[in-house]
Amino acid sequence: MQKDFHYFATCCAAMLAGWSVDESLEIATCAQMVDLCSRTFLDKVKGPKAAATTQLQLELMQARTDLVGLQDITRIWASFHFLPGDLTARPPRKTGLRYQQKFRLICQPNGPLVKDTVELAGGKGTAAAGLAMHVLADTWAHRNFAGTPSLVINNTNYYFYEILNGKDRMVNFRHSPGAPDDLVMGVFSNSVYQDNENSIMNLGHGRAGHLPDYSFIRYRYLPAWADYDEVIKDNPAEYWQAFCQMVYALQYLREKADTSGNGEQEGFETGVYAYETVKLLEDDIRAILEKRQIDACADWQALGGELAEREIPDFDLESLENEYLSAAPEEKDGTLLGAFFLAALAQKSMVTNKIFLSGNLLAGWSVDFREKGFRGIRDFRRLVEKAGKEAGS
Repeated sequence: MQKDFHYFATCCAAMLAGWSVDESLEIATCAQMVDLCSRTFLDKVKGPKAAATTQLQLELMQARTDLVGLQDITRIWASFHFLPGDLTARPPRKTGLRYQQKFRLICQPNGPLVKDTVELAGGKGTAAAGLAMHVLADTWAHRNFAGTPSLVINNTNYYFYEILNGKDRMVNFRHSPGAPDDLVMGVFSNSVYQDNENSIMNLGHGRAGHLPDYSFIRYRYLPAWADYDEVIKDNPAEYWQAFCQMVYALQYLREKADTSGNGEQEGFETGVYAYETVKLLEDDIRAILEKRQIDACADWQALGGELAEREIPDFDLESLENEYLSAAPEEKDGTLLGAFFLAALAQKSMVTNKIFLSGNLLAGWSVDFREKGFRGIRDFRRLVEKAGKEAGS
């Protein structure tokens, strides 16, 4: 997904879920921040390196692809953009352990880790809520791809068709990062084919270009992990589900915020959608999702303005940076960006630990800080210290 959905659509979802306009903007800001919080950015603001939620192209080009390097890549992309759907899944055919571990990192919506992600954000404010909404939304856009480099999982071949007006049109892929995708001619940029299983060109949906991130597109292809059975992706329908699930999740988190994390409340349920809450806007939202355009920001921004009865401002990274940089050291965690860093550390710790406990070492070794305390990773000490402060307050 892109800024149109992660920022403007998330803001709309938060308002529909009962958050104030200002709270909704904070949630949307932190949802969008997941796509921007690279180590390069963290260097700039002197933030905790382990809070990286993405990697820039240059960072990826320079990344190591040995075991340690691949584990670092997987921790970031599986935690925030390609949340595994089923860590116990079995491939359609009997395979070796290495392939099986990669297969189990394939992203799908409504898996146990979605529940864990939303519940982890409960009672932790707008920053954690926004980060969780990014992760949840991406499970719909990025389904069928894995957040670890893998040719056998993530590759596409010539059999890749856009379903347009009920007919199939072959997608023409090219490697031209500077050129915009051509929706009229059906020409889209993707990563360069590399037959090295662990090449960063085979990370996530790079081989399918930006197609998974466009709400309007429907396509079919033959992934190797599915034993070359055809997989059909209907983004307009699935983005609609993603939006309605975000509203439900934000209603859950709103209730959690109202009780300050205390009191009786049932856990977050997967497979539940706030259709009734969104019903009056369904036609407007579906029209935005179906519209063939590279960038839907203006349409979502206009809808948000109607809901807020005021103009929805664009994403403002500079203000985030300035607030964080101008805060005293002991006050940085209280800024929106500081709270985002803590939420990112917690999410990465949780997902990495779940992958590790499943017997899968693709994301490295892990210790649950909530049970075992600090174990040698300097940046994660902040989580333990914060947990201690909250317990004593």
